[in-house]
Amino acid sequence: QVQLVESGGGSVQTGDSLRLSCAASGLSFSSYHIGWFRQAPGKEREFVAAITRSGSGSKIFYADSVKGRFTISRDNAKITTYLQMNSLKPEDTGLYHCAAVNTPQGTWSATYYKPQAYRVWGQGTQVTVST
Repeated sequence: QVQLVESGGGSVQTGDSLRLSCAASGLSFSSYHIGWFRQAPGKEREFVAAITRSGSGSKIFYADSVKGRFTISRDNAKITTYLQMNSLKPEDTGLYHCAAVNTPQGTWSATYYKPQAYRVWGQGTQVTVST
C-alpha cells in the first residue's frame, strides 16, 4: 500500500522553526518527485517546495514566499523527505501536505508546481504560527 505520513507540525511563534517529515512506504521512493503543499482555511492548496527524484542529482524548487527560510531535503535510505522551516511567519499557517509523483524520465516542468500533478498524498500536519 502506497502511503505518505507527515509529522512535525505544531503551534509556534513568529520567528520559530519547525521541521516537517514525510515518511513514505509502498513506493520506489527514489523514482518520485516529492512536493510540499500547504492550505490555509478558505484558501486553495499552494505549492511550497519540491525535490526531484534521485539520479544524476536532485533539483530543488521553492515558492518565492519561502525562499531563504525553508529547506527541503530527502533521505532515500530512510525513505523520508524533510521540510526545515525557519523564521516562521503567521502567513505560513496552514495544513502542510507532502505529495509524490512517479517520474520515470525524471524531468521537471511547471506542471509539478500544481497539486493536480501529484498522485499520492499524505493526510497533512498542521502548522500554526502566532504573533
